[in-house]
Amino acid sequence: MPVEDVLARGSQGGLVRRLTGVDLIGFGIGIIIGTGIFTLTGIEAKEHAGPAVVLSFVVGGIVAALAALCYAELASAVPTAGSAYTYAYATLGELFAWIIGWDLLLEFALGASVVSRSWSGYIANLLGLPSQWFGEDASVNLGAIAIIAVLTVIAVIGIRESSWVTNALVVVKVAVCVLVVVAGLFFVRSANLVPFIPPAQPPAAGGSALEQPLVQAALGMGQSVYGIGGMLTAAAVVFFSYTGFEALANLGEETRRPKRDLPVGLLGSLAVCTVLYVAVAFVLSAMVDYRKIDEGAPLAAAFQSVGQPWVAALIALGAVAGLTSVMMVELVTIGRIGFAMSRDGLLPAKLSQVHPKWGTPHRMTLGGAVLIMVLAGFVPISELADMVSIGALSGFLIVALAVPVLRRRRPDMPRPFRVPLSPWLPIVTAVACLYLMANLSVITWVRFGVWLVVGLVIYFGYGRRHAKLGAPAARG
Repeated sequence: MPVEDVLARGSQGGLVRRLTGVDLIGFGIGIIIGTGIFTLTGIEAKEHAGPAVVLSFVVGGIVAALAALCYAELASAVPTAGSAYTYAYATLGELFAWIIGWDLLLEFALGASVVSRSWSGYIANLLGLPSQWFGEDASVNLGAIAIIAVLTVIAVIGIRESSWVTNALVVVKVAVCVLVVVAGLFFVRSANLVPFIPPAQPPAAGGSALEQPLVQAALGMGQSVYGIGGMLTAAAVVFFSYTGFEALANLGEETRRPKRDLPVGLLGSLAVCTVLYVAVAFVLSAMVDYRKIDEGAPLAAAFQSVGQPWVAALIALGAVAGLTSVMMVELVTIGRIGFAMSRDGLLPAKLSQVHPKWGTPHRMTLGGAVLIMVLAGFVPISELADMVSIGALSGFLIVALAVPVLRRRRPDMPRPFRVPLSPWLPIVTAVACLYLMANLSVITWVRFGVWLVVGLVIYFGYGRRHAKLGAPAARG
């Protein structure tokens, strides 16, 4: 698909350009900081990495930064809704575009479902709400359903209103993260950091073959935790914490100056979040012996253990704010991805119609919200959190490959932001993403394969026949 057609199609979409670079940084921080910093930090320190979870966040941050550079070049050159889906369409063809769009819908829908259930548990803990309707023990999680319903209304009303809500929540949770780091430094115990990388050992309960990282299974290695392998496994899992910055690329058609503001938003939000993640992981590891970390609320429990319940209460408040902003941006993103796929004919045309008053893709947003509410209300899906990582990493891999392909096909195309050392840096990015994917469990790969098969059935049964481009050369 020619890049000019991508841009022309975007100019016909009816979305309104209202966002600035500051709004994009707020959106980025809003979706990145959430479940990862409040939950996964403790879980992965205890189960896989020990204090080396700090290095896990560094590794995850480096790979995310490499991917962000690739996103920044493509987003500034092709500022349209759809992000990786649209870039794949313009460079690798229709089939690859469908696969990556399908993966992104999985990432954000499942991510919003997981986060809404986490939000329900935190709000129940904070306000003493009944467990039969809130949290993981609820038969029908009304808290998760209710918060998605409220945020969907805001997302449908307008992108500017969504950014106001998100930016307000970002201020709260960043302030809480800074408080965690500053207050936690007074309770650091160096003994808790030794050994920084615990020696590798078999998992305590033996572990099943399906839970083993794919790379260990492929190489015939025995399953183990801790050590360098455990640190890398934790890096693959906590990569979930970095997913979301790519949501900014979906807002290209609603950004005032996308060629400048998109790179600023992508790289700026990721830099802020990486620093906060590493600092919080260090403080948590230094405050509590990694073998005694509470998996449910690790940060709050850490401050309770040192006699600081007021800090624990503020952390709970920050978690509620943080998770709310994550869901807000994920709902906005699902609408924009579906909007782009529908506009190209791969999904029903009605999904690409924008609301006459609010200028948002309301049908796609509402449809995605219904799916999220069903999953969040009735299905305990915390064990599927790894699916968010594998969906995101597959998207990053496609974007990394798209950079040198587009440079080769269109060397004359204006690129306000250029990835340095291309094609080598994009190739390194793709390899790094693939390696992190290989450190996820075998069962995650099986589930990912099932999702891809379902997507391909839909593509060949509907999307390929209804695609508006139609030209064989446009199809991968």
